[in-house]
Amino acid sequence: MSQAAPTPTQPAAPRGVLTRFLDGVERVGNKLPDPAVLFLGLMLLVWVLSALLANVQFEAIDPRSGEPIRIKNLLAGASLTGFASEMVKTFVNFPPLGVVLVAMLGLGVAEHTGFINAALRAMLGVTPKMLLTPVLIGVGVLSHVAVDAGYVLVIPLGAVIFYAAGRHPLAGIAAAFAGVSGGFSATFFVPSSLDPMLAGFTQQAAQLIDPAHTVNPLNNYYFTCVSTLLIMSVGWFLTDRVIEPRLRGTPIDGDTAQLPKQMEAMTPQEKRGLAWAAASMLGMLVLLWLSTLPETSAWRAPATAKPDEVGKLAVAAAPLMQSIVPLILIFFLVPGMVYGIVAGSVKTHRDVIAGMSKAMNGMGYYIVMAFFCAQFVYAFGQSNLGALLALEGAEGLKALGLPMGVTLCGIILLTALVNLFVGSASAKWGLIGPVMVPMLMQLGVSPDLTQAAYRVGDSTTNIITPLMPYFPLIVVFCQRYVKGTGIGTLVAMMLPYTVTLLITWTLLLMAFWALGLPLGVQASYTYPTGG
Repeated sequence: MSQAAPTPTQPAAPRGVLTRFLDGVERVGNKLPDPAVLFLGLMLLVWVLSALLANVQFEAIDPRSGEPIRIKNLLAGASLTGFASEMVKTFVNFPPLGVVLVAMLGLGVAEHTGFINAALRAMLGVTPKMLLTPVLIGVGVLSHVAVDAGYVLVIPLGAVIFYAAGRHPLAGIAAAFAGVSGGFSATFFVPSSLDPMLAGFTQQAAQLIDPAHTVNPLNNYYFTCVSTLLIMSVGWFLTDRVIEPRLRGTPIDGDTAQLPKQMEAMTPQEKRGLAWAAASMLGMLVLLWLSTLPETSAWRAPATAKPDEVGKLAVAAAPLMQSIVPLILIFFLVPGMVYGIVAGSVKTHRDVIAGMSKAMNGMGYYIVMAFFCAQFVYAFGQSNLGALLALEGAEGLKALGLPMGVTLCGIILLTALVNLFVGSASAKWGLIGPVMVPMLMQLGVSPDLTQAAYRVGDSTTNIITPLMPYFPLIVVFCQRYVKGTGIGTLVAMMLPYTVTLLITWTLLLMAFWALGLPLGVQASYTYPTGG
């Protein structure tokens, strides 16, 4: 397919004010400490505050004990020795840590052998030109199951397929970036590792005031699935009607002679590998489904569960729900191995271990961040400061008398703002969750709804913050086609997605809430306050 060369007739839109604003954001953001150091600093602050407030008499009643809440002095000798003795256990038992690492073992093999690459290329390769934009965005959302694969694979592929179709490659990058990063909290049928990871943080936060409360890993699943349709629709309209027309006056001045004029076709060996891998995944799905059918299935909630949960599959007590992460591991490990054996990328078992090792090598920073986050969450919970903030904050919100919809919108906007400076979804929720979740529980709002509001705000500003780890990489992808691309160029291109998604996604959540549509598996909108 021939490439239609764009004509440089339009001058680029002025970006002076926007660029200066972004320069200021970048300067401020660069002055913030690394998230790991931020958690360490916050932990030390919790220690000091706990010592200062330990002797203060508060009137707020602790719902766990029915007595006035008290702050525990973490600088007392017994507290410090207890903290030291529990440090390793606190880190090892930190829920998001195991979730991410176990899932990445299978995903790492699938990516290393080329299975994920081949699957994405196959999906995009058979897409009609008219549906190129929405399918690319949908594939971007789907790529979340492989965590970083979307950034390093789908986004540059978006440029290639748009370029091969005679369209502006930067529009392909914008559409893919909107799906991969702007729709980061959406789910396209397949749960991602983000679901159980955020649920782990949410459960820990909820247990600050209700130690028995559990959160299902798929508590936002229905909402995030519908959100995918919203993101695809909004992204389709903006890409084709706003972004690409604006780019028509931007000349492609990169070294296009070395760039592919069409997406690389799959080899017969890759096609066979993909077919066998897909068959193995389908076979496992069928076997899993068949194993859940008997009423006595071991996947169902056991007799020791709550009476209304016994024998059910979609409840937290069911082994099926508790096995979401191991199932993600298996459902990518096996097809990844099958693909590699048939396609020739796996010669021995050492190639499989190499894929796992490569995935773990990339998780080093996350492990460091998780260590300090785990210690902060532990200290915050032990001090009772989270419960105090929740109780006092709830009383403050009650006094203001704001509609709950306004409060939820405030959480979304707050998250979107914090996201400009702290890019990690888990880091932000580790900071915000222990305050927001218990506080809103005191107002009768369920942790499931609070988490859904957080996920909306967390995704929408990913695509306009230079502090997002992959943002510079996207600029480099753009520069392959348009040499003069800078941070301001990319942000100006993605800003319409951010504003439109922030508004429409918030309205979608409000519609779910108003209509009482289920947010996810074993999820609710309200939390009983007893008052």
